Amino acid sequence: MAVRKSALACSICGSRNYSKAVNEGKKGDRLEVNKFCKYCKKHTMHKETK
Repeated sequence: MAVRKSALACSICGSRNYSKAVNEGKKGDRLEVNKFCKYCKKHTMHKETK
């Protein structure tokens, strides 16, 4: 299986703060993680983008 690199964007401000290696096998599921956003200065939900 191939691995691709995906960005994680803050759901509040939209900035792409993190990158993550993701398996290409599951295309329907988008990763959602609670991470610290340095622009909002708080923990927010980050969603996988293309």
